[in-house]
Amino acid sequence: MSSPLDVSASVLVPADPERAFRDVIVAPLPQLFAGRHLALPPIKQVRDQQGVWGTVGQARTIVLSDGGTMREELVTVDSPTAFSYHISDITGALKPLAGGVDGRWAFTARGAETQVTWSWRVYPRMALSTVALPVFGRMWQGYADKALAQVRALF
Repeated sequence: MSSPLDVSASVLVPADPERAFRDVIVAPLPQLFAGRHLALPPIKQVRDQQGVWGTVGQARTIVLSDGGTMREELVTVDSPTAFSYHISDITGALKPLAGGVDGRWAFTARGAETQVTWSWRVYPRMALSTVALPVFGRMWQGYADKALAQVRALF
C-alpha cells in the first residue's frame, strides 16, 4: 500500500477551547467550506444527517458543488480538545486520487485564544495516485486557509 499524505493547517480564534470546540463541531459545512480553491470545490450541501452533529457513529453525505459526494462518519468526540472523522465512498473528481481520508479538528488553548488545527490523512486510491498527492497537498493548504478564515469569522 502506498503511503498516505498528511496535511494540516491552523488558525487562532478569540475563544476558549470549550466555545471553539462547541461552535466548530456544529458549524454548517457549506458555510465553512464555501470557497473553491483550484480543483477543490466548495461544499454545496449535507444530506442524511440525523440530529445535531456531535455523536460518535453519526454519518452524513457531503455533496460538493461539482456533483461529487463523500460519506463522513464521526469517529471520536473528545470535548473540548478534538474530534475526528473518516471519509469514504468518495465520488467525483477526488475519486481517482483518494481511497479514504481520516480528518481531525483539534483545539489547544493559547493564552486567551484557541489554536484550531484541521488535519487530513489522505489514503491514495492506488499506487499511481501517490504521484499526484503532493500537488493535492498544496491545493488542500489553500482550501484549508479559506476554510479556517471562515472558522475565525465564527468568533
